[in-house]
Amino acid sequence: MCGAGRWSGQPAGDNPGPQKGATTLNLDELLRHAVAEEASDVHLSQGQPPVFRINGTLTRRGDQPLTADDMEQVVDQITPRDARRKLEEMGEVDFSFGVAGLSRFRVNVYRQRGALAVALRIIPFRIMSLAELGLPSTLETFCDLPHGLVIVTGPTGSGKSTTLAALIDLINERYSRHVITIEDPIEHLHRNKRSIVHQREVGSDTRTFGRALRAALRQDPDVILLGEIRDLDSIRIALQAAETGHLVFTTLHTNDAPSSVDRIIDVFPPEQQQQVRVQLAATLQGVVAQRLVPRIDRPGRVVAVEILLVNAAVRNLIREGKTHQLPSIIQTSGRTGMQSMAASLRELVRRGVISPEEAGQDSSL
Repeated sequence: MCGAGRWSGQPAGDNPGPQKGATTLNLDELLRHAVAEEASDVHLSQGQPPVFRINGTLTRRGDQPLTADDMEQVVDQITPRDARRKLEEMGEVDFSFGVAGLSRFRVNVYRQRGALAVALRIIPFRIMSLAELGLPSTLETFCDLPHGLVIVTGPTGSGKSTTLAALIDLINERYSRHVITIEDPIEHLHRNKRSIVHQREVGSDTRTFGRALRAALRQDPDVILLGEIRDLDSIRIALQAAETGHLVFTTLHTNDAPSSVDRIIDVFPPEQQQQVRVQLAATLQGVVAQRLVPRIDRPGRVVAVEILLVNAAVRNLIREGKTHQLPSIIQTSGRTGMQSMAASLRELVRRGVISPEEAGQDSSL
């Protein structure tokens, strides 16, 4: 079993990079155990045995630390040549790969204290539905929109990319649309159903988010998915795309809906912020803030969700710079599908899914 002993054998990956020889670390076996144990992440670093993150908790696997040679050979096995060059130049690199019949993996290779380290996020081939993810059916209404901006937010590892993949898959099943995704790297793979889905990876298919987003506006898209809006340039173009008749989905690293609105506005210089408030009020359709909470009814974690649906009252508050009043709008608009994080946590406690103590960790309760 994987809890002890040394990993040995052949490398994993359906499109590995250059190989310098066999390593004593059997990455293929290791990743299969990680998937079987429903780990979300795998961490490899010199001086430590492999580590899985399972239900949010780091757990060591194996009893011997990885050596510098182990790390060098593993990185060579899975890293494409162009990504290896970037690693040498920048000190870190993102890419993805798949193992046939197993899963896809989002990879970040980086150096720490001069040594190589690898973080792998496990991404199942099958895209789960909103219902399977435990997300409210209200989110389905975002897929029916003809245009506008939809933001999914939350801390790292809260399932934002998985939620976006479910939304895009629902559009793909329901509508005949041209969908362009811009990701760094590509995570979930979408196969054409009723829609055409073109996925572009920053670094291999395009140089930058901004460049790809500008180009997307000339590629006749109906829907654009941005893996993340990272800076002023990408936010400005995303607003422009939503303003000119496209449905734009993206993510932010914020904790709740009101702070997402503030983050977008605050990126701009003070003299432009009022104009941006007007733009955002006109284009924003909804914000979904989510986080994963440990379950008590069975092993695993469950998603808690805050939902802001943009109506006339919300648009007025955004235009007038009164985003501090958005929480009260969310709390009093449950009948329209809005939901506060506190209400979501309370419902999970009522159903016996999470503990009151875990819910109480949220400052809004």
